[in-house]
Amino acid sequence: MSVVLHISDTHFGTELPPVVDALVALAAQQHPDLVVLSGDITQRARPSQFRAAKAFVDRLGAPLLAVPGNHDIALFDLWSRLTSPYARYTKAFGGNLEPVHASSDLLVIGVNTTRAWRHKNGEVSSVQIERVAKLLNAASPQQLRLVVVHQPAAVAQAEERVNLLRGHEAALHAWSAAGADLVLGGHIHLPYTLAVHGLSRRLSVLQAGTAISSRTRPEAPNSVNILRWGEAVGAPGDLAQAGAEKGMFCLIEQWDFAPRDQVFIRTSVTPVLPERA
Repeated sequence: MSVVLHISDTHFGTELPPVVDALVALAAQQHPDLVVLSGDITQRARPSQFRAAKAFVDRLGAPLLAVPGNHDIALFDLWSRLTSPYARYTKAFGGNLEPVHASSDLLVIGVNTTRAWRHKNGEVSSVQIERVAKLLNAASPQQLRLVVVHQPAAVAQAEERVNLLRGHEAALHAWSAAGADLVLGGHIHLPYTLAVHGLSRRLSVLQAGTAISSRTRPEAPNSVNILRWGEAVGAPGDLAQAGAEKGMFCLIEQWDFAPRDQVFIRTSVTPVLPERA
């Protein structure tokens, strides 16, 4: 079984030390095979914030796949924003802004949806859509196929439509047809799993809340997601009755920070059945 820890919007510079320690403890308990960090790693893209973020992910003890968010480009330093927008990010997390992780049962594809000329809105280009689709088309049936962006590719509330990733409709149609199972994101600090309808095959959008920062929403505490995929995962309830093959579906667990106990606790489990030929 493979375990993926999906975190987002750490916003270093606004991090809460007790929540940081609790998330490190959760990672030590769950032993993820991969940590996915879907952007807004820092609050203001300052070198000290990137250094703190790098020290934090090193404590998680697992390989990292990260993509930048809009907060990871300097906002007030206009010269840096226009001439070398990712210099501070790449110094901490490497020069590949669109990394790929591949194993026998995981294919995780990073997409840089930030743009230096935009304040917060994200965008995915036709070139990026095609690149991801080619990688997905080469995936094996055993691989859970995850695409990682920053801004949400689908939203559950009408008022959040303003935050939708530009180009999301074309991306979802192309990536669904190519075999994507889940599109992971953050940006709005609101966790949910949302099945997207009207596509050629099953695909869901998985959003993470803010993992460790003080910038929570009233309805959403600090939270992260854990994905489990593989032969040790048994099909529960209706999925089993529907004939789901063992090991061919993904469990998505939402873990929220509980201030009283100073730990992350599992608050929901959502089974997602990827579609295979």
